[in-house]
Amino acid sequence: MEGLTVKTEQATTAAPSLSKAETAYRWIRERVADQTYQPGHKLVLAQIALELDTSVVPVREAIRRLEADGLVTFERNVGARVAMVDQGSYTQSMEAVAILEAAAVAQAQGHLGTDDLDAAEQINDRMRALLDEFEPAEFTRLNHEFHETLYRRCPNERLCTLVELEWDRLNHLRDSTFSFVPDRALESVEEHSRIVALIRARASAQEIERAVREHRSATLHSFQNSQTTTAPTTDLQTDSRKDNS
Repeated sequence: MEGLTVKTEQATTAAPSLSKAETAYRWIRERVADQTYQPGHKLVLAQIALELDTSVVPVREAIRRLEADGLVTFERNVGARVAMVDQGSYTQSMEAVAILEAAAVAQAQGHLGTDDLDAAEQINDRMRALLDEFEPAEFTRLNHEFHETLYRRCPNERLCTLVELEWDRLNHLRDSTFSFVPDRALESVEEHSRIVALIRARASAQEIERAVREHRSATLHSFQNSQTTTAPTTDLQTDSRKDNS
């Protein structure tokens, strides 16, 4: 996953500036995001500590942070488990990322160079090329890459961290929204082009923020409309997890 991630082979060789608790937090969080640890998976602290070659104490601290993030639940006499997926969590994360990412891209506009915008357009062209023989998973991966190319230049590190956290939650919740609303894919690509054009034209921060927010919200609304034709469920099925608008 993009965002705050640590590859398996890097877990025990993280940068010296990272505490053991931070390393454990990132290591577990990546495995939740990439579905190595699926919803309901029991997190055995001693086993994780063994894999990270550390004590249980930093792992316990990491679990507490993940619980606060909404990615892990803890029950007395049961222990820590990866949080189950529900429709409400998905909707809330989509609404949150629409607001947070819009603000991040608006702040990033003065820091995005020609190379960044060219890279974003190239990614969007690759997304457009997938439309004829649609591959939702690859489209979603590129979609995340496109969005990250823009918001990562935001000078507010805290805001970037919040955006990345919501993306991680969405990745945990759904493999691809576009598998449910494939018709939304073309609209999304066109909206991407408009957002890049606004940034190139040095549009106001307010106009850019509004365009990004409306873009993210439109994907959520398309998904919600698609669900009105299906019977409601308490928990989303495991094989239909993860998003990225």
